[in-house]
Amino acid sequence: MSIQSMVDRILPIAVRQRAVRCLWSVWNTNQHRLRAPLRALLPTVLTLILLGLIQTAIRARFVHPARELLELTSIAVILTGAVVLSARVLDRRPVSGFGLSFDREWWHSVVVGGLIATVINGGALIVALGAGWATFTGVMRGSGELPFIPAMALVFVYIALAATWEEFIIRGTMLTNIAEGTDGLAPRWMAVGFAVTVSTLVFAFLHGGKVTHFSQYGYYLIAGLIFSGVYVLTGELALSIGFHVFYNFTQSTIFGLGHSQRTPELLAVDLVGPARWVGEEGLVFVGFAILGGLFLLAYIRWQTGPLGLDDRIPTYTGR
Repeated sequence: MSIQSMVDRILPIAVRQRAVRCLWSVWNTNQHRLRAPLRALLPTVLTLILLGLIQTAIRARFVHPARELLELTSIAVILTGAVVLSARVLDRRPVSGFGLSFDREWWHSVVVGGLIATVINGGALIVALGAGWATFTGVMRGSGELPFIPAMALVFVYIALAATWEEFIIRGTMLTNIAEGTDGLAPRWMAVGFAVTVSTLVFAFLHGGKVTHFSQYGYYLIAGLIFSGVYVLTGELALSIGFHVFYNFTQSTIFGLGHSQRTPELLAVDLVGPARWVGEEGLVFVGFAILGGLFLLAYIRWQTGPLGLDDRIPTYTGR
């Protein structure tokens, strides 16, 4: 005898109907999974809480370099757990359904995204130097107590994990589930557009700690639109992950243009120009971020032909 048949025999019909009505708002009986708003929010909320608790505990008890290694391990475990939990329990879809195919073409796109990000940050450095807004002060600086190469590797892994977590949480789970939940209630293009808007606003909000003036949110809104646009056009997170990881890494660690975090710098640069132009959310970086987005669109157009929404984003196929 199945659990369902036992429930049907024990509970009166009126009680079962009332339970179904109560569960309707949180449980999709046809797909046997939580409703879209919960699927979109739970991975973000749970991982943020876990990261905050674990990092607080680690930083209170450990010092450099054990602190950084433990933090990296915790981020990796939480990211892996979020992917597995979402795939098996919350979303009930294959990992590839989050834009994580991990095949050869996927890794090729990661490399392409990384190359584009490196080129545009190099361009930003050239403009800053040419305008007299930056001065070159040396090479291989700021590694602290660690040798330079291990320090660079540590920073790269940290940035890679953090950026991948953001792409999976904000685009892979949130955008996908909002698009799925809205599809059918509105035309498909509107459902995807709504999902892009919400996920982009959340992405900008999560970076609010770096913002000192409201106008600086524009930088993160543009970045969120670029990452979301790439995802909904390809159905994969490869390009956005590659671009996101190498944009953050090369900006701060290779070209010395970062402000919000202190990292080792292959090229040590002092930014002396006006913050409006060369601050981390300055117009130079905004302009080159937009240029990077155009390069990504050109690559997608070259690879796939005419641009269009990927049907995998708003469509649930199950496991």
